[in-house]
Amino acid sequence: MSVFTTVSEDQARAWLDNYPIGQLTELRGIASGIENTNYFLSTDQGKYVLTLFENLTASELPYFLNLMHHLASQNVPCPLPIANAQGELLSALNGKPASIVTRLTGASLTAPTTSQCAAMGATLAQIHIAGKNFPMQRDNERSAAWWKATSPQLLPFLDAEAAQLLQAEIKFQALHRLQDLPRGVIHADLFRDNVLFDGDTVSGVIDFYFACNDAWLYDIAITVNDWCVTANGELDETATIAFLQAYHRVRPFTAIERGAWPITLRAAALRFWVSRLYDLHFPRAGEMTHAKDPSHFERILRNRILTQSALQRMWVS
Repeated sequence: MSVFTTVSEDQARAWLDNYPIGQLTELRGIASGIENTNYFLSTDQGKYVLTLFENLTASELPYFLNLMHHLASQNVPCPLPIANAQGELLSALNGKPASIVTRLTGASLTAPTTSQCAAMGATLAQIHIAGKNFPMQRDNERSAAWWKATSPQLLPFLDAEAAQLLQAEIKFQALHRLQDLPRGVIHADLFRDNVLFDGDTVSGVIDFYFACNDAWLYDIAITVNDWCVTANGELDETATIAFLQAYHRVRPFTAIERGAWPITLRAAALRFWVSRLYDLHFPRAGEMTHAKDPSHFERILRNRILTQSALQRMWVS
């Protein structure tokens, strides 16, 4: 979401000539995130988000854009991609694949309440159900194979204790098969800054560019590890149970998901620890980049390991 590729107002105005959404009135870069170039873009007909994709290719992007279009048609509160005059959801701008989507109302949260965690749980279940009949498939490119391949590059930057933890957890996760869990479309990056709220109501889920097909429980664990935690990385039991109960009312859990819950929480923590270490030590050049603190997910992983036996209490049936 940082600005890696600069777009001038004149360039944006010319690009918009091929879209049926009016004339440019404002263009403003979004100075957060680490993956794509995003701008808030307004016209005399509405408000939008312009995205230039820095790493994803034109051949990869139809999955994400068509997924958002599909979910929006199923009443999931997510951005709707806008087609150009040729009926395409993707075109080129300044040499990069680019898209424009509707800008949703609401604001992201820094400290969600229990009620807001429950609303997030229900919305995530809605996404999973709505995605069941989405016909396209995409593998999770940051799965266990990616952790294993990436970790040797990270070890020189870690102290001995952290290096041992990383290697041990990768070996531990290799002993378990999340592939056997119920699967479908997942968001895979449903952090608080990727959700907009209007009061206690979810008004928008954004940034689907890590979406893929994987275990639904993994998506739940990623989300709970961000939404239902205390400052020191421990799970807030009340918020976690509220989240899981709200999800369960929309898509009931299976018995196998109950058994895999503590392991999946660890897997989700490991994935983002590795990702943040990689982004910190191997950054891409950009004008307004903000690499996030890897130690946050190291603490979460250590906590999930220490409390694994207690995590089963935070479940619903």
